[in-house]
Amino acid sequence: MLIINAKILTMTGQDFENGFIRIADGKIAEVGAMRDGLIDEQVIDAASALVLPGFIDAHTHLGMFEDSLGFEGDDGNEDSEPSTPHLRAIDAINPMDKCFDEALRAGVTTVVTGPGSANAIGGQMLAMKTYGECVDLMTVKAPVAIKMALGENPKTVYNGKGESPKTRMATASIIRTQLIKTKKYLADLERSRTDEDFDEPEYDEKCEALIPLFTQGLSVHFHAHRADDIFTAMRIADEFKINYLIVHATQGHKIAKYLADKKVGVLSGPLLCDRSKPELSDLTPESVGILDKAGVPCAIITDHPVIPIQYLPLCAALAVREGMDYNSALEAITINAAKLCGIADRVGSIEVGKDADVVMFDGDPLSVYAKPKAVVINGKRVF
Repeated sequence: MLIINAKILTMTGQDFENGFIRIADGKIAEVGAMRDGLIDEQVIDAASALVLPGFIDAHTHLGMFEDSLGFEGDDGNEDSEPSTPHLRAIDAINPMDKCFDEALRAGVTTVVTGPGSANAIGGQMLAMKTYGECVDLMTVKAPVAIKMALGENPKTVYNGKGESPKTRMATASIIRTQLIKTKKYLADLERSRTDEDFDEPEYDEKCEALIPLFTQGLSVHFHAHRADDIFTAMRIADEFKINYLIVHATQGHKIAKYLADKKVGVLSGPLLCDRSKPELSDLTPESVGILDKAGVPCAIITDHPVIPIQYLPLCAALAVREGMDYNSALEAITINAAKLCGIADRVGSIEVGKDADVVMFDGDPLSVYAKPKAVVINGKRVF
């Protein structure tokens, strides 16, 4: 495929007022300024339309809480015990959910999806494309993170059952206990491989799921709204020397300096949401712009189905209306989202070697009226 006569925003800092993109084997093979002699079997003439990378929603529950269904399609929270790191989102996602189609029709080509926040440790999240029928073939990276949750949600769920955790202290303790157990399990595994007199520990699937935090740099995505919960996440991550992001960070704008000083990444949102619970009392769409201006790496998220995923560009537009730099908002749903989630080697920008995921607009992609005129995923025109 060859896309010609396009205004290209690559998200790398090098844009083209009138450029082309050559696609081969599902990857971007060449990108540059228009020139003579460009030929290909399949040509799309953009006719001066804007072409940019497919949008990325860095935190959703797409396919986990299915559209138009209740319990039958609710597979995001296994709230039978508060620590379930061994559960894998890939085993619950239904790619036939109609919201995948709504996502790609809005230009959202990649999502991070996974468990909800009922548990202190919810399970393994993954990054995937929004086009396809088989989740295994749609996966970009699995796991992409371990989901952990602080604050009201675990408390509310287990208090209702008369079980622990009923307090923030207990939630943090459950996380620490599992991480300590994993470190000991890992140490015993390593010793058993070098000491023939030391027996290998009994297999523990929860510890096995968390070992990559310590050996491969796998990230934790901490659900945290209030500032004190954000600080607890930072404290735990520092104690165990693990990589992490803060998801939501509703009060993040109040502690932007601390987040910037620690270089903590934030997946900010949902922005188009009511203040439905106490943790959201300080919700403001100004937050992500404040964080960005303070130097905090940010992505904008929908938390689908809290906000339907097709409104991700609208969330970015709202952030701009409330003070965020326009280019920063575009980066927050493309390259910055990819970098924060560790998938920038595949998606997030228009660069040679990356997946050929691009969207084409006749006008401003953040306009409330904007709809893509074309969406390409893995080099295939899907809309």
